[in-house]
Amino acid sequence: MAKEAKKDPQELTVEQKLKALFQLQTMLSKIDEIKTLRGELPLEVQDLEDEIAGLSTRIDRIKAEVADLKSAIATKRVEIESSKASIAKYKEQQENVRNNREYDFLSKEIEFQTLEMELCEKRIKEFAVQEQEKSAEAEKSTTALDERQKDLDVKKNELDEIISETKQEEEKLRDKAKDLETKIEPRLLQSFKRIRKNSRNGLGIVYVQRDACGGCFNKIPPQRQLDIRSRKKIIVCEYCGRIMIDPELAGVTLEHKEEVKEKTTRRRKTAE
Repeated sequence: MAKEAKKDPQELTVEQKLKALFQLQTMLSKIDEIKTLRGELPLEVQDLEDEIAGLSTRIDRIKAEVADLKSAIATKRVEIESSKASIAKYKEQQENVRNNREYDFLSKEIEFQTLEMELCEKRIKEFAVQEQEKSAEAEKSTTALDERQKDLDVKKNELDEIISETKQEEEKLRDKAKDLETKIEPRLLQSFKRIRKNSRNGLGIVYVQRDACGGCFNKIPPQRQLDIRSRKKIIVCEYCGRIMIDPELAGVTLEHKEEVKEKTTRRRKTAE
């Protein structure tokens, strides 16, 4: 048997459009409940991942600085050895000088190389202190990184567990929601989504409750209630902007009648 062709959203009656919208709202509200179940976990995971990335970058930078300091220390030690060799050479030359002028020149060179050695040793001490500080900083950051990584693993496991429990249900709801969206004309769907986005509780369509809007609970004039029950046009709450439908279309009339019946029964029993 051939499948019945889907109706063009434009061909649907206002009642059919409202019913499709309310069904879509129900699907989206269930998806919101699943997201609420996850709570702040996705944000916490993201924050921890960002913090870990920052710590990793910081540790890499510190390690590079430590490597530069070690290289600088090694360079200064080479310079010291070079100065020592120069001093030894100049002292040897002093033994074979022909005049005081040559001797004084060599003495100044020896003095200069000695100062160079002292300066190199000073720099080595400074670099060694900096290296120690940087190494301690890197160690501290590495400890913090390990702790954050453990926290991330715990949070990820929690999130993955919740997602695995709700993934199948969420996918089914999203598929149903997408199917319902095809039955609603784009312009009306866009308006519904905009209303829903601007609503605190995410409700874009509500049913009338006790002569009031089910979203903001402001009273609805009798004539407007008749218009809503007639289902001939889209009625929007003049206070909160939500689309309104009558309880029967939302499928809650029977529940309301049962509630009234139960209260009446209780009163009768009390009277007896």
